[in-house]
Parts: sequence; structure tokens; C-alpha cells
Amino acid sequence: MADRAGAVTMKGAPLTLTGNEVKVGAKAPDFEVVDTGLAPVKLSSYLGKVVVISAVPSLDTPVCDIETRRFNAEAANLSKDVVVLTISMDLPFAQKRWCGAAGVEHVVTLSDHRDAAFGQAYGVLIKELRLLARAVFVVAKAGTLRYAELVKELTHEPDYDAVLKAVAGCL
Repeated sequence: MADRAGAVTMKGAPLTLTGNEVKVGAKAPDFEVVDTGLAPVKLSSYLGKVVVISAVPSLDTPVCDIETRRFNAEAANLSKDVVVLTISMDLPFAQKRWCGAAGVEHVVTLSDHRDAAFGQAYGVLIKELRLLARAVFVVAKAGTLRYAELVKELTHEPDYDAVLKAVAGCL
């Protein structure tokens, strides 16, 4: 497993990402995380759907809040063949509380807190903080990675239009 020093920054300070960097066109790595009820969830359980994976450092921070609310609003208008997952290191209980308070119903929140399996498989685990870097991935129905965006500065939002264009290209 490789470390990539300075791959992202937080308020300009460089951070190291741990894990395997994924490439568009390759098979999306499977991983296991837990849902807000502590049940295990794998990417492979969504085979046959277009999957948007939004990785965020913590739902309880301003930019992650904005991003997840935006994807929730977009998800409400997407095809039933699309699922939007938001993955963070937040505990499932905190995710459930946040979703209830924010009225988020169209995004599935999942926690990588146990093993950092997702973070390592996609190369977005921040070594210094044990949080996930801000990144968005789109996985086609057959399980191929069709889009990957690692947001260089953690305090910035992803390119929502590019994500939605990638989703449309998978349908």
C-alpha cells in the first residue's frame, strides 16, 4: 500500500494519503463499510446500479454538510438506477443523527470507521488524521470506475456538474 505525501491539503497544509490510488476504466475495488444500523454493506451489493461514492472527512463540518445536502438534492431527481453513497469515518450513530437533523433521505450514509477498508482501497485515507479525503467516484452498473475526482484542498467542494455528467454517461 502506497503513501502519497502532499496529495491533498487542509487550509494549505499538506497531508499524506494512504491506500491504493484507483484509476478510471479499472474495476472498482470492493469494500465493506457499515450502515447507520451497524449492518455491513459492500459496494458489490449495488452491482447493476450506477453508484456515486462521495467520500467526506466528517458530516459535522461545513463543507461536508453542504456537499452531502447537495448530493441529497441531486439524488432526488436521479434515475432509480442510481444510488448515492456518502462515506466518512464518522460513527454510524453520528451519521444517523446528522441525516435526521439535515433531512437527508436520498443519500445512503456509510461509515468506514472500523477498518478504513474503503479509504485504503480507494487511496483516500488521510494518514495524519485517520479521516477520508474529499473525493467523488462514479461506478458504472457493471462495476467499472467511470469517474474519479480527488479534491486537492479539503475545504473545497467537488465539481458537481462533472459528477452528474459522468452519471448521465453511465445510464
